[in-house]
Amino acid sequence: MLEFELPTPYSLPMQTLRSAPVLLLLYSCVLLLTCCAIFTPNQLSAATPKTHIVTLGPLRRVPYTQPDATPDSRADETSTLKVRALLVDEHQKEWTTGDLHEITDRTFTVRRALRLNDALPTDPAAHWIWQPGPWLLVDRVTGHIATLHLPDFDPAVSDAVWFRDYAAYCGTATTAKGGLYAIVAQLGAHRPIVQKQIGNWPQPNHFIPVCQPARWQRLPIRVTLQPTAGEPLTFDVVGSASLIEEADNEDN
Repeated sequence: MLEFELPTPYSLPMQTLRSAPVLLLLYSCVLLLTCCAIFTPNQLSAATPKTHIVTLGPLRRVPYTQPDATPDSRADETSTLKVRALLVDEHQKEWTTGDLHEITDRTFTVRRALRLNDALPTDPAAHWIWQPGPWLLVDRVTGHIATLHLPDFDPAVSDAVWFRDYAAYCGTATTAKGGLYAIVAQLGAHRPIVQKQIGNWPQPNHFIPVCQPARWQRLPIRVTLQPTAGEPLTFDVVGSASLIEEADNEDN
């Protein structure tokens, strides 16, 4: 009978390991596996900010007539309206009209174009018409679109001309007395910077357009507003760029 002598543990070859680097490597592996187990692939991708693509589509002409225009005052330039689609990630969000105005390197304003049902209750079918609407504030980064509620802005009368974050236009008061006003509004401000009555409103047989486009001056900042066939009025604009929120929001 053969007998074998097993080597003792002390006779096995020993390896010298550096404990600190090994423990650090093991800890990193455990941490990585834990993160992968907690967060799903969708959650991991959601943590990365999404980049949006905001564009304007090609121009198209649609029928348009000034709401209170008379047959004698209807000219070729008021018989059609140029509109473009506002696209976010190739999905249409709004119809717009006119040129956009860059406020900052990531936000711009553009006027909305509306399709309204002009049918009377007695009409057998819907009658869709195009009208210029309010102004929109668009954020290129988040893709967020907000409607601007400019003071005394009347879509049928007001033609806002922008400089920086200021808009100058003629507006109409919604009070019982009414009135035609020279308005300078600033984004982020609660009240208009300029609000001066320059005429009565409503006016029968008024000019179209009611006011000429505002004229801006940079230094010092001044703006001139003039009712059509009226006297021009110049206003000094005192202030600095208002605080415009450009933070990310839920519309990612």
